[in-house]
Amino acid sequence: MYNLIINDYDREVYEKELKSFLPKDFIDIHTHIWLNTMTPATDHNGGSAWTDLVADEMSGEQLIDSFKRLFPENNVTPLVFGGCTQVVKECNDYVYDSAKKLGFPVLTRTDYDMDPDVLAREVHANHSLGLKPYLTFCPRYIPSSEIRIFDFLPHEHLEAANKHGWIVMLHVARNQRLRDAVNIAQLMEIEKRYPNVKVICAHIGRAYSKQDIGDAFEVLKNTKNMMFDFTANMCDDAIEACINAVGTDRLMFGSDLPIAIMRMYRITDETGWYKNVVPRGLYGDVSDDAHMMESDEKNITLMIYEQIRAFKRVATKLHLTDTQIENIMYTNAKNLLEAAEKDIYGR
Repeated sequence: MYNLIINDYDREVYEKELKSFLPKDFIDIHTHIWLNTMTPATDHNGGSAWTDLVADEMSGEQLIDSFKRLFPENNVTPLVFGGCTQVVKECNDYVYDSAKKLGFPVLTRTDYDMDPDVLAREVHANHSLGLKPYLTFCPRYIPSSEIRIFDFLPHEHLEAANKHGWIVMLHVARNQRLRDAVNIAQLMEIEKRYPNVKVICAHIGRAYSKQDIGDAFEVLKNTKNMMFDFTANMCDDAIEACINAVGTDRLMFGSDLPIAIMRMYRITDETGWYKNVVPRGLYGDVSDDAHMMESDEKNITLMIYEQIRAFKRVATKLHLTDTQIENIMYTNAKNLLEAAEKDIYGR
């Protein structure tokens, strides 16, 4: 069930902290929709467990309604793709049908062994703007800690993306996240070998703590094409490091709805391990999840608001201009979507 509740404290956060900061129009570059009647992909490889606590579905209509309720004085356009734990074909078919009815841009979910020619026909037949591979849809025998980018985003898919100018929304794997040497090397290989692929390094490479960043941006600052989103990322250090490395023209906002309605804030310990602090009892028994922590605090708002709070703190610290803020919240994504549309469909 999907149940967005906006309480008085949430309204206060929006009215007093976010409304005047946000541009009138912005784009959420990273959202999921699926239905709880879809077939679970029971053989997928790994993945986080806490994300399943928030919602077991989100329809296209619920997504649009959520933006109207979360941001009542803004116009929000989402880039949409399917859930990450459902059978790929069911998800894609639902996303395509929803896009036709509701008019949002979409990406195509993939599995590692999909034929690239068949994939290309599907992308073009459904006016998709590219691919959303996911780390768990790799050969199932690979231990989750050892999954590499090319295990779930094979070169054959990258060659097709390079040929057609597709967007690729890339969620890296591995325990060391962005700072992992294999991830950095393969991100740079994609940048050099496939210059027409519009890569988005999602979640700032899953750098959810300062420790996750390492010296990654000493290398990634040399990229020219790669985009980043701060989806589900509330780490000021990661957002700041990304801006310092690549500027304000290659970072974008994404929410990861529906999980972004989780009522939470995030803390990290001295090792960089993150915990989502949630109201006691709201999500049942979370004692077995090492990334969850309960609190008796009364004023805990929604993840999506906490993400924007983090960006606002960084924008204030770096003295970003209104134009630079609008670039990150709107213009960069707008330009990326328009470029993909033109490269793929000639308009």
